[in-house]
Amino acid sequence: MAEDFIRQAGVDPHRERAPTILAAHPNVRNLIGRNPWTAVIGLAIVVVQAAAAIAIGRLWPGGWWQPILAAALFGAFANHALYVVVHDATHGVVFKSPWGNRLVLVLADLPNILPGSMAFRGYHLLHHSGRSQYFGDPDIPSEWEARLVRNIWWRKALWLVVFPFLQATRVGRVPAVPLLDGWALGNYAANFLFAAAIYAVAGWPALIYLFASFWFATGPHPLGIRWISEHYVLGPGHDTNSYYGPINWIALNIGYHNEHHDFPRIPWNRLPELKAMAPEYYNTLPAHHSWIRLFCEFIFDGRYWLFSRVVRPDIQAAE
Repeated sequence: MAEDFIRQAGVDPHRERAPTILAAHPNVRNLIGRNPWTAVIGLAIVVVQAAAAIAIGRLWPGGWWQPILAAALFGAFANHALYVVVHDATHGVVFKSPWGNRLVLVLADLPNILPGSMAFRGYHLLHHSGRSQYFGDPDIPSEWEARLVRNIWWRKALWLVVFPFLQATRVGRVPAVPLLDGWALGNYAANFLFAAAIYAVAGWPALIYLFASFWFATGPHPLGIRWISEHYVLGPGHDTNSYYGPINWIALNIGYHNEHHDFPRIPWNRLPELKAMAPEYYNTLPAHHSWIRLFCEFIFDGRYWLFSRVVRPDIQAAE
């Protein structure tokens, strides 16, 4: 197996498919808009996570494995849903006001302990504008990552464990994102104050629960494999996969990823309608139906490794 990405020329398929769908189904335009209820959902989850952390801290004041187990079974699902709230606020499909969307970003990030919503906003928008370009898309693993991990099952498993932190190593490869502006500093301060308040009320076990919830939602957990299901492919021709499984019910439809990349201004609750309106475009694309199965396949199936990504010529290089 060649130690390289799936190098493929041509235009981003999402940029070609979206106008074709609009020409065939003009009513898709009606799905574009905002869903302010996403902010209410985000607030409710933040309250639930804070209450759960406090309850766990008081129930097991000296515990460590109990908070981790609770995070794996419950907290990860809550934090993962908050990522979708952050995701929609990043695309401005919660409120019309940019200020309101940024406020949602700060709010939904609180239970993650480690502040990251403002950085996520900048780098995720780069993921859309420079998608599948090695020097434009921070979602593509670095070449050194892929060569270090290779196609060895235990290294792939370990990579999933540290994945939430490895993403930070890619920022020097892509255009810079402001990390010290007013909103970013507000994000850092809000998370610090939230963590300090939780610690004052319920101690270390509560913080262990919240940190483990963040970790499982993005790393060694079937929910964390979502990052693999979106853009890791088994061959050329398709840069993106969707997931049509039951976890979409509690993951706010984040699995509808082809649909999202085609129309990033459609909020999460309307993405199934998009697929239903244009089945001839989406039912023929590769899709996953089980994140648990993909979790096992990524680790043990030799067809999947970090080089299983389509990489297209960088626009800057082409120019």
